[in-house]
Amino acid sequence: MITEQADLKLLRIFLTIVEAGGFAAAQSDLNLSLSTISSYVTALETRLGFTLCKRGRGGFALTREGQVVFEEAHRLFKSVGQYETKMRALRDKLSGTLTIGLTDNTITDPGARRIEKTIARFMERAPDVTLNVVTYPPNDLLREVVTDNIQIGICSFPKTVLGLRYIPLYDEIHRFYCGSDHPLFDRKDAEIDIDEIRRYRLIGRKSWLGRDLKEFAIARPHATVTDMEAEARLILSGAFLGYLPEHYARQFVEAGRMRRVLPDRLKVKVTFQASLDDSKQPDPITKLFLDMLIADFATERA
Repeated sequence: MITEQADLKLLRIFLTIVEAGGFAAAQSDLNLSLSTISSYVTALETRLGFTLCKRGRGGFALTREGQVVFEEAHRLFKSVGQYETKMRALRDKLSGTLTIGLTDNTITDPGARRIEKTIARFMERAPDVTLNVVTYPPNDLLREVVTDNIQIGICSFPKTVLGLRYIPLYDEIHRFYCGSDHPLFDRKDAEIDIDEIRRYRLIGRKSWLGRDLKEFAIARPHATVTDMEAEARLILSGAFLGYLPEHYARQFVEAGRMRRVLPDRLKVKVTFQASLDDSKQPDPITKLFLDMLIADFATERA
């Protein structure tokens, strides 16, 4: 009875010989000498207890038993192949939950649109994965990545944390704005300077760690915010000045509710990155999404 791995090897050799049409014809496929091929067939015949084929001057021909062995072996290896294919499909099937963290108010940013494409491609490739998308301010998002509550965070991160991996994706432009009820709204930029701006209430963004106030050389802001909607609301009140992403402020500018102030000088470029724990290998789900994300943004930059 054929039961051992060595027997299966002999059967595979026999199949190759039959499909090639003889010992000599199978040499190149098996990369074996004629004597070695002959010894393998003899070993298989000994194992089975009967002759499989006729060989010699009369040419190669299967015996009746050899024909049966060939057909059954062919079915056997076809079944093995199907089994391996099914097992590989089970092994490679992606299921589970992937949690992605985003920062607020990036949906209007043309630079961020590739995220939507990545999500669509990912779900097509991994339809059984449950996608969990959460939105946090930058500092909170960073904390969630560090504590492994989020597998991938996408944000302009306020600082670099040891043990995290950061992959640059795209840049976002921020400009300085005032609302339509602010005293500077109707003033020309030529009439405004930094000293003039310093006289008014300025907004500080917690995640920027004072970088947005450096230009104005003030000790502390007159208001602090954690997200763009809060900052926009303060600017629209007419009581404060502050930075906003250009794409996000455009709706208010076009409606006549805001204007840029000193756009050539007060401009900040921030880089959005994907971040994840670099201390361990990402699981297959996380790796697939990350690879797709990097590829999509590389295409966009190109």
